[in-house]
Amino acid sequence: MKEEIIGNARLILGDCREVLPTLAKVDCVISDPPYGINENSDKVASRGKLAKATDYGAFNWDKNPISDELMAAVIGAGKHAVVFGGNYYALPATSCWLVWDKVNGSNDFADCELAWTNLPKAVRIMRHMWHGMLRDGEEKGQQRVHPTQKPVAVMAWCIEQAGKPQTILDPFMGSGTTGVAAVRMGRQFIGIEREPKYFDIACRRIEDAQRQQSLLDAYEETDRKSEQLGFEL
Repeated sequence: MKEEIIGNARLILGDCREVLPTLAKVDCVISDPPYGINENSDKVASRGKLAKATDYGAFNWDKNPISDELMAAVIGAGKHAVVFGGNYYALPATSCWLVWDKVNGSNDFADCELAWTNLPKAVRIMRHMWHGMLRDGEEKGQQRVHPTQKPVAVMAWCIEQAGKPQTILDPFMGSGTTGVAAVRMGRQFIGIEREPKYFDIACRRIEDAQRQQSLLDAYEETDRKSEQLGFEL
């Protein structure tokens, strides 16, 4: 097991089955675990022309869904939970599903993705295009680095829907998108990832986000002081 501290983020290279029991309860778990739909490198490569897929190398970690016991541990790790792919699991009935409409037109891909939550509110929907190279927001034009990567904007929306969680945990961190969103929003983040390749990518992305946020905070502090002195920047 390896651990990195980057600003407000604590990143752990290890198996969440071993790490979760060692952590204190957080405000909210927000994660995108394997669905068990057998997403693999061959299937991704076959979509190359349509999705302009990146070569993610050989992978087959999506052969099976996580166990019911692990899912219970994931949800129990936080006061609230937002779990993408919850429709693939036997989870309790809920009043609030978060629906991400991918605005991807007519094709073989799913029109939306669902996140199960235990939030005490009604169903919510976000429309955010994420189809091949046609992607909205701050990720536009940037190459995806993980085959099931979510947009930062979608994960930030999940954090907003969870109220005001100060500490956020992602036990299946992948390339660190939840962490990037959390850092940009000034929240504490704990991420767990067992694949060294993606752990290193997550560290770099979260470090970049932390650096950008620090620069923004410094600028805003300078701007505030200037206003107090009657100057304009």
